[in-house]
Amino acid sequence: MEEELVSYFQGLIIPKRLLELLKFDNEVAVNNYFSDGFEFSIDKEKIGLKTYSDNVTFLNSIYEFANADGTGSSYGFWLKDNNSDLEQAPIVVFGSEGGYHVVASNLDELLQILTFDCEPMIDWDYISYYKDPDDFEPSSKSKEYREWLRNDCALSAIDNADEIVEKAQIAHKDSFNAWVNKFYDN
Repeated sequence: MEEELVSYFQGLIIPKRLLELLKFDNEVAVNNYFSDGFEFSIDKEKIGLKTYSDNVTFLNSIYEFANADGTGSSYGFWLKDNNSDLEQAPIVVFGSEGGYHVVASNLDELLQILTFDCEPMIDWDYISYYKDPDDFEPSSKSKEYREWLRNDCALSAIDNADEIVEKAQIAHKDSFNAWVNKFYDN
């Protein structure tokens, strides 16, 4: 999968932590979830994105790399202002039922969101990470993921994913929505 990922990003600067996460997923998680709904997935044809626009500039500015939930929502890097360094790229999510939102200002923030171990609820107007404390069962490898994140990345687990989303929305929401709306007339 690493070669496929490198090929997919077509010479862009790939964050070292993304490759380390892929290695963790392949060696530790091994067919088990470490965060509910998150699963590496590459759609070279960008079929889901094409439901928003088939404009080449749009398609070449979003690089989906993982499922966000079990229904086809996806996480992707947004190459804001033609940035080619994925380390600095905001992370966006496109919902399987519609809706697109900025969720993190960078990959590190998404890695922290994944410690919340919850699928995002995505609508046209909002995104939220909510888990019922009375009905929550952690993913089978969530403990190992949290340890890996702390030990290998020096990042802490979080108790509220929506706080990271809100911060990223303040920084990027207006520019992302304006940019998408140039290509997608909803």
